Amino acid sequence: MHTTLSLVLAGLFTLSCCVNAEAQTSKKTKVRPFNNTASLAYTVQTVSVKIGCFPPQLRAILSHIAAKTGRIPVVTSGFRPRSGRAHSQHRYCNAADIRVAGVSERAIIAAAQTAPGIGGIGRYCNGIVHVDVGPKRRWSYC
Repeated sequence: MHTTLSLVLAGLFTLSCCVNAEAQTSKKTKVRPFNNTASLAYTVQTVSVKIGCFPPQLRAILSHIAAKTGRIPVVTSGFRPRSGRAHSQHRYCNAADIRVAGVSERAIIAAAQTAPGIGGIGRYCNGIVHVDVGPKRRWSYC
């Protein structure tokens, strides 16, 4: 009985020391605010959408669209190395198909047209708009 009581008290003492040490450490640790606004300018529809290779110009276009529409674009398609057309800008990670919740295709296109460095803009008539940094061109598959 005496041994059990000693073990319980020793365990409580050890636990209280750990809690005090953790409390002192957390008081000294400064948490810096998250300031990376570029990554907040757009999001992806699913985790399988590849956007890690987007060049700065394309990220800037997506940021511009976010600023103009007041909403965060959702990238529905990004880098596609082996699918799609032979000369697709998606193959070079220079294109994004996007949707912006609550914003019409026309408003998204209008915002994209004013983005510095914009190349192609395409409309798919299902709420998705294509933007890229390739040659200037426009199309609509409606």
